[in-house]
Amino acid sequence: MTQQQTSFDYIVIGAGTAGCLMANRLSANPENRVLLIEAGGRDNYHWIHIPVGYLYCINNPRTDWLFKTEAEEGLNGRSLIYPRGKTLGGCSSINGMIYMRGQARDYDHWAQVAGDDAWRWKNCLPDFIRHEDHYRLDGGGEADAQHRDFHGHGGEWRVEKQRLKWEVLDDFARAAEQAGIPRTEDFNRGTNEGVAYFDVNQRNGWRWNTAKAFLRPALKRANLTLWHSTQVNRLCFDDDQGTPRCSGAQLLRQSRQLTAKASKEVILCAGAIGTPHLLQLSGVGPKALLQAHAINVVQDLPGVGENLQDHLQIRSVYRVTKAKTLNALASTWWGKAGIGWEYLSKRTGPMSMAPSQLGAFTRSAPEYAHPNIQYHVQPLSLEAFGQPLHPYPAITASVCNLNPSSRGTVRLKSADPSEPPAIAPNYLSTPEDRKVAADSLRMTRRIAGMPAFAKYAPEEVKPGVEYQTDEELARLAGDIGTTIFHPVGTTRMGRTDDAMAVVDARLRVRGIKGLRIADAGVMPTITSGNTNSPTLMIAEKAANWVLNENSLH
Repeated sequence: MTQQQTSFDYIVIGAGTAGCLMANRLSANPENRVLLIEAGGRDNYHWIHIPVGYLYCINNPRTDWLFKTEAEEGLNGRSLIYPRGKTLGGCSSINGMIYMRGQARDYDHWAQVAGDDAWRWKNCLPDFIRHEDHYRLDGGGEADAQHRDFHGHGGEWRVEKQRLKWEVLDDFARAAEQAGIPRTEDFNRGTNEGVAYFDVNQRNGWRWNTAKAFLRPALKRANLTLWHSTQVNRLCFDDDQGTPRCSGAQLLRQSRQLTAKASKEVILCAGAIGTPHLLQLSGVGPKALLQAHAINVVQDLPGVGENLQDHLQIRSVYRVTKAKTLNALASTWWGKAGIGWEYLSKRTGPMSMAPSQLGAFTRSAPEYAHPNIQYHVQPLSLEAFGQPLHPYPAITASVCNLNPSSRGTVRLKSADPSEPPAIAPNYLSTPEDRKVAADSLRMTRRIAGMPAFAKYAPEEVKPGVEYQTDEELARLAGDIGTTIFHPVGTTRMGRTDDAMAVVDARLRVRGIKGLRIADAGVMPTITSGNTNSPTLMIAEKAANWVLNENSLH
């Protein structure tokens, strides 16, 4: 194989949620030569763009890394598939499309942990708004002040209402109200307590991923280079007056080994799994782990790959009567034909739907001062992801602990870049998490038992009413719990005296010059909701810091 070296000002590794925005922002100045690298291929697979196509993108080698967790003690020895996007747009090309920021307290906590008020909610809100194009402001004229205070219009990131409703979900929402969960107009004003249909990242019934939103417009610029289908094997380092400086990356592109150089910065946007794995392969991470795999230690950072957090969803299935659900609608060829025709002609109906349509945020027990659990409710049911729909009408009410205390790890298993890392989320490993799991299942039962839902004569199929005690329900949660695809925290930010912090408050990797991380891995704690939009906000902040700091040199 031949060696080739190409030089840029900035190298962005990972063309996913964060990387597409980062490449857009850095290349806006025509003087910046920017290289964006993506291991996956183009986002030209039709199922990426049809919303229901997530069913065909997850666990598909064309669009997914096909990761699996280690066998989990908290899941009673089970291993889970662990989808991560492997295509332009990354996880925004295969996720649930739900637009959710989390709670103001999440960001105020980050500011405290990082020692920088830039992370407070009031200072993150402008970064959310900067790239937003929200349907609530489509009308023009004098928009409602409360919408203008919390939402933006004209940005790249489109947010729309869902294009379908289900009577059975409307009645579940009414039941949630009867159970004490208030209606909400907007989950994204700093407190997401309430029940409502989710807003989604779609445009006119099509998935709106970050490749469409941020990358395609930027690719018209001569100073932005995209290398997709290109694997980064390791980062390169030079000595800069006794301190390592990240000078570029070693790549495998079209069966050739290349070295790409960055004169200003390398920005890692490979996600909470890919970024710590690449750092470890490159000699940045826990010293003992690196030495065990005969990897030269560039910087001993014990926090790399630690602090993994994720939302574990516990799926309750209720068989219902006299209800229209997708189980029945998609059970016949003419039903499927009708679904296809509706989408083809109007971009509405089940093919336009996000994986979960109705959401709710509430408390698993009265002692919580804030909503600590989230519901994703669907007018369908199946035994497990990828399996057929049940042959009877049913709904699924999945509930997750928003703020788990369990912590896991991402650790390389080999110095070979092609071997995936060991992913161990360590679900349900604390008494608190097991108690929240049991209480949240009881809350689901409470909602389903309300008068507004009684007309459907709901029958609990999963987990089953025979399970009642905390111990029984926690074990059942381990049997039926699955990831909701929100890994974060594996390269977390922190103060300079925090030995486990991987990056500082401005997301610069500690002890290394010219290297920054801008993805979900930098979150010290997981946000109270879906993590895609918070990751975009992180990238927005990071891009601004990269540009400002390098303009001073």
